[in-house]
Amino acid sequence: MHFLLPLLFSFIASSSSNAQPSPGFYPSSKITTVPFNQAYRNLWGPQHQSFDQNTIVLWLDRSTGSGFRSLRPYKSGYFGTAMKLHPGYTAGVITSFYLSNGEVHPGDHDEVDIEFLGTTPGKPYTLQTNVYIRGSGDRNIIGREEKIHLWFDPTTAFHNYAILWSPIEIIFFVDDVPIRRYPRKSDATFPLRPMYVYGSIWDASSWATENGRYKADYRYQPFYGRYNNFKVGGCADNSPASCRPPSGSPARTGGLSRQQVVAMLWVQRNYKVYDYCRDPKRDHTQTPEC
Repeated sequence: MHFLLPLLFSFIASSSSNAQPSPGFYPSSKITTVPFNQAYRNLWGPQHQSFDQNTIVLWLDRSTGSGFRSLRPYKSGYFGTAMKLHPGYTAGVITSFYLSNGEVHPGDHDEVDIEFLGTTPGKPYTLQTNVYIRGSGDRNIIGREEKIHLWFDPTTAFHNYAILWSPIEIIFFVDDVPIRRYPRKSDATFPLRPMYVYGSIWDASSWATENGRYKADYRYQPFYGRYNNFKVGGCADNSPASCRPPSGSPARTGGLSRQQVVAMLWVQRNYKVYDYCRDPKRDHTQTPEC
């Protein structure tokens, strides 16, 4: 009987490696849900935006997409929403939730992205996170992309996605599981200027799906993106210097707990498919944090 125990433990370990570990801390539960109209307004494509109970629905067809923006800019905070994505053929379509000051600083703006890159039937959606900082000084915007696949189907139900942006770090969450932490290593590699919060659906056929190999096919239009459960907890641009954003971990000083780190490493080990720091084709003199 004893010789079976190592096999049993090996089976349990291999099985549990594919089970989502609990992060142990749930920052979304600390932030109050706000109605859409109390925090956001339509930015473009109003004819492609509607409300279904507490859900705002954006859609893209051959004529245009749609987007919304927060009522005010923020200098830090926790920003979350639940999203449900369009099923089937969605190549070339981007459904996004992000921070940006591109309207204020066109050409050398800051941006923090959660973007869903559309796909073709039988292949999973790719969730891309990205961080831009002031371009490279010559109006050439440098991306810091990481891409993952998800451990669930994002088209069958709503799931929560969030960005925590504090003075020391940016953490991206999926259902309260941290998927990426981007620490502030220097002022030159971290966004410090106020940003608005956005959501949008649009055609990015030139690059979104397998580097532009598959384009948006409007025989399948319209393409829908659904958003609800809006969470906004942060320091507006005009907040006093004493304002502090919520914490993404049990420690008020920031960072992640050991249990959160284990959950994040599980995601990165099993589901990460691209990391800009590991891309040999990138010029890493422009991304010194790597």
